[in-house]
Amino acid sequence: MTESRTYPSRPFLAASLAVFRDGRVLLASRGRAPFLDVYTLPGGLVETGETLADAALRELQEETGVRAEILGLTGYSDVIARDDDGRVRTHFLVASFAGRWISGEGEPGEELPIMLWADRAKASALTLTPGLLPILERGWSLAAGK
Repeated sequence: MTESRTYPSRPFLAASLAVFRDGRVLLASRGRAPFLDVYTLPGGLVETGETLADAALRELQEETGVRAEILGLTGYSDVIARDDDGRVRTHFLVASFAGRWISGEGEPGEELPIMLWADRAKASALTLTPGLLPILERGWSLAAGK
């Protein structure tokens, strides 16, 4: 039985991947709530028997058509939304990775309708999901070999 993602009895584990290519990172706008039209990283739920890194790579390819290799972990985010009564409506724990681009340009879809390769200045000017900019900064450091 699949548990509902709203009003869950536990947090859902997810993974995302900031893929870097020539000093730029692939960002995508969300096509639905939460964070409709806000830029984020490709990612999704970890499946049973799957590592965090494998989930991040799978979600990247499924959502964007891009292939990458993992460089390292860049952090995590608790994404918790409460309703008007203070009850937890959604709770995701997202482990984020940095990766090096291998192939693909980033093909938009229903879930992520707009994709772009952004340098630091462009990424900083976009409306990003909460806590994403520090994760991107750690990713740029990993991508530069620092």
